[in-house]
Amino acid sequence: MQPVVVGIAGGSGSGKTTLARALAAALPTPVAHLAFDSYYRDQGQVEFSERARVNYDHPSSLDVERFIADLAALRAGSPIASPVYDFPTHTRSADVQIIEPEPVVVVDGILLLVFEEIVELLDVSVYVDVADTVRTSRRVQRDVLERGRTPAQALEQIERTVRPMFSAFVQPSRERATVVVDGTSDPHASARLLLDAFPRHVHA
Repeated sequence: MQPVVVGIAGGSGSGKTTLARALAAALPTPVAHLAFDSYYRDQGQVEFSERARVNYDHPSSLDVERFIADLAALRAGSPIASPVYDFPTHTRSADVQIIEPEPVVVVDGILLLVFEEIVELLDVSVYVDVADTVRTSRRVQRDVLERGRTPAQALEQIERTVRPMFSAFVQPSRERATVVVDGTSDPHASARLLLDAFPRHVHA
């Protein structure tokens, strides 16, 4: 049986990955997780100071072609070798992550619903809606703890690219979602609500 593919989009810091994990915990079947963030283009060919100035919130920063091919392969029941991206250095690792097709495939990414070709591969498309102040606070905390940034560096990137690209691309993609959830709500409660959008056989 073809996997059910769920796409979760929303602004940076909206809680997409948290919701994806809650959804996996709520389902009675194995779940594969694919992150659009893993598909950032390798910036290793330029000096580090230049890498930090790349607009990573613009659609062109992502290897969309490879992501679509990999998602289509998972949907068809084939395993994939997902790239591994190193955020502190803005480079793609030589390693890959083997992802096996499961009955449910959950994908998440800021710009996921921007691309019509990706939306066409989704059975359920979700947008996580959160106020800018909350997303900013979460983003700064994550960048400091996980991505080797200082608070000042994180805030500079938010002002320079995150907010403008959210307005230009992310927020308009909300219209392509079949389900909109509140990213400040209990993610487990939101996951249970999402189950209503799933084909009946997944609940069995």
